[in-house]
Amino acid sequence: MWERSILIAFLGNYLNNNVIAALVALLPASQGGGIFTLQYIAYVILAAVCVGILTWWYGAKSAQSGAVFGLIGFAVAIVTAFLTGITGVLAQTGSLSQMVGILPNFWPFIANWSTLVLLGYWVIPAAAIGWYKGNSMRPAAPASM
Repeated sequence: MWERSILIAFLGNYLNNNVIAALVALLPASQGGGIFTLQYIAYVILAAVCVGILTWWYGAKSAQSGAVFGLIGFAVAIVTAFLTGITGVLAQTGSLSQMVGILPNFWPFIANWSTLVLLGYWVIPAAAIGWYKGNSMRPAAPASM
């Protein structure tokens, strides 16, 4: 079961970082700058929808199982970003010392507010879908007379 959640989360990470990011790039870029641009808001909404669909496919049956799937997805996204960063530097430079030299730069990446947004769009929709599926599968209580 853990393997399934990790694989589905990895697929979700790929879809969010590549497919949804490409779709959002078709929207006009903001001229004023700032943090909350149309592209960023659209990305977060579409990523949350993607996570919700993947949670449904995963088969979460309660808010707790949905939240656990969301936390696994968040962890997969962080680990993937870390491994992509260090192997990218290694592939570009061919130097292990330069690869080790970028490791201190990962903490500011994690401590950024966008990591909290990442956690939110993985956990909140996953828990909501799990809660919905858990409540919709309960048998209706018999009517009392």
